[in-house]
Amino acid sequence: MTREEKAQIIEELEKKFAEHQHFYITDAGGLTVEQVNGFRRLCFKAGVEYGVYKNTLIRKALERRKDVDYTPLFKVLHGFSGIIFSKEAGNAPARVIKEFRQKLEGKPVLKAASIDSEFFIGDDQLNTLAELKSKQELIGEIVSLLQSPAKNVLSALLSGKHTLAGLVKALEERKN
Repeated sequence: MTREEKAQIIEELEKKFAEHQHFYITDAGGLTVEQVNGFRRLCFKAGVEYGVYKNTLIRKALERRKDVDYTPLFKVLHGFSGIIFSKEAGNAPARVIKEFRQKLEGKPVLKAASIDSEFFIGDDQLNTLAELKSKQELIGEIVSLLQSPAKNVLSALLSGKHTLAGLVKALEERKN
């Protein structure tokens, strides 16, 4: 690989890190080409992007980013490294990894993740990351919680109307 090609890859990676708030660094070492392609397809279906890069190029792209200090991630950059980029949901890559692991136990291994500039280091963090709620899920829950009291009041008023009407009708019938 020439210097120009490396510089171009570093520049592309830097742009991807700037565009994506969430990314996961994985180790898919030991997977066959067919298995890696299956993992890529699964990522594509989930709306995330997966690519394999050299560790030094990943490190240089992260070093260029001045908005966040990525040095905690540098210690995991060894061996076979793939990166899963996600724009929307921080939990989507973790769910993809867990789904793929159902087919192939233990692979790929989560090295680290960056979710909104917060770092999760180690494969033991995978379940925590998979259970994180996405921004849309949190907004949905908040809207549901805000609507709940109004629905309860409306329901009580509507049921009271029927009760009140029934009571008035019963009193009217007693008079006659």
